[in-house]
Amino acid sequence: MNTLTVPLHERDHRRGSPDAPVVPIEYGDFECPYCGAAYPVLKKLEKEMPDTLAVVFRHFPLVNVHPHAELAAEAAEAAGAQGRFWNMHDMLYEHQDALAPTDLLKYAIALHLDPKRFASDLSGHALLPKVVGDMNGGLRSGVQGTPTFFINGVRYRGGHDHASLRTAILLVAATAS
Repeated sequence: MNTLTVPLHERDHRRGSPDAPVVPIEYGDFECPYCGAAYPVLKKLEKEMPDTLAVVFRHFPLVNVHPHAELAAEAAEAAGAQGRFWNMHDMLYEHQDALAPTDLLKYAIALHLDPKRFASDLSGHALLPKVVGDMNGGLRSGVQGTPTFFINGVRYRGGHDHASLRTAILLVAATAS
């Protein structure tokens, strides 16, 4: 499938200008090494093009290959419930090799989250429905692996390196103006 079936909505985690003409949506997995490699590329592009680019992240934990991915996604959502989704998102990608429950709690404390609320959200899987909802939307859009990007609703099939993503974003920006 070449188009996104679940359009942007208010529950999405969006970082960047609300008026940005280019919105890549990433279906990602916090334990995926390819997502980990794409993470600094997106961060750099966000800094280079703050008025052009707004990034959206949706969960697609590959639980069969990445045993910590689903709980890490729940941790990001638990942080989001306390207004710190993107802080946790970045922390998880910057510490991909340490995603055990004790690590997640350590990150919550470092981000000044309420640790009891965070631990309760994780142990009760309070935010798992959001993660599952993102996954189901990804499946409906043809996502099979991570990272998968949709740029302004169209599936991006190029490389995840800086030059490739930058070129794709600039092409979309030129047609969005």
